[in-house]
Amino acid sequence: MILRIDPQSPEPIFEQVAFQVKTAIARGEIEGGHRLPSVRELAKELAINPNTVARAYEALARDGVIVRRQGSGCFVTGETSALRVEERKRRLDQLVGRAVTEAFHLGLDGDDVRAAIERHLRRQTVPGSKG
Repeated sequence: MILRIDPQSPEPIFEQVAFQVKTAIARGEIEGGHRLPSVRELAKELAINPNTVARAYEALARDGVIVRRQGSGCFVTGETSALRVEERKRRLDQLVGRAVTEAFHLGLDGDDVRAAIERHLRRQTVPGSKG
């Protein structure tokens, strides 16, 4: 698993780590049952504070992306969100709404947004997707 941290990003480092783990899973680069590096190993590899990695792992565990096994480490669950379908769709709608608003402010139109979404869908293995 190769993660890259952007210290210039306005996004907190722990969120960058968590999102990159989610991205690797969505792309099929990491599968259910995969053991993640220990907090110390990943902190050393990324040259960041171990507390930052621990915070990312806590967020991933809270979201049900990973499970912690005492003495064994953190493992990818391979499960999708346990949230009700309505809540998942509501969150998706919020995310898409933010993306559309940002695209507007970048001077892009609906065709650009659709093309970007299609491009990202092709890169990832979305559960239940047909393509």
